[in-house]
Amino acid sequence: MLIIGLTGGSGCGKGYVAKLLAKEGIMSIDTDAVYHDMCFRGTPCMQELEGHFGSGIFLAGGALNRKALGDIVFADMKKLTLLNQITHKYILAKCERWLELCRSCGDYAAVIDAPVLFESGFDKHCDFIVSVIADREERIKRITSRDNITKTAAEARINGQKSKEFYIENSDYILYNNDSDRIERQCAALAAELRRKSGTV
Repeated sequence: MLIIGLTGGSGCGKGYVAKLLAKEGIMSIDTDAVYHDMCFRGTPCMQELEGHFGSGIFLAGGALNRKALGDIVFADMKKLTLLNQITHKYILAKCERWLELCRSCGDYAAVIDAPVLFESGFDKHCDFIVSVIADREERIKRITSRDNITKTAAEARINGQKSKEFYIENSDYILYNNDSDRIERQCAALAAELRRKSGTV
């Protein structure tokens, strides 16, 4: 089974691509959703974080207080590195269990949908890297609409992420997601290519 790493900057439409690939029979796991499901006091991941950062990282109801944790780690690069090491470990373990399930079902390919694919080291577990890119103005329009933030805030978010050139240089496939018709054709072509590479056709 082929393991596909799917990544891209904010506003590029990575989630939409994952849905299109699902229509082609290629399922995906969203690492952001995996992490979100762990963000409650008592999960193994949160227990380890509490051991390092204290009980103050939780809200009264037991949910992770992201602001409190952020105030701790963003003031100390070593603590941020530790946070990432811990969370990525648990996310990767969940992804590996999911991939085993995909293999047992006879899937020919499966997608790891990870915004920080390269930063987390998840890319090393993938057979192919697929990056979704889009024009800057299109990304700004999507981000401001989706997250209800200003254009300035959207631009700052994009500026803090990896460049389009980085994704082009470090990926096996690039999907250009500026309009729905083109991206649908690209996803269909990618799925056909993956079927060929997997020996399914």
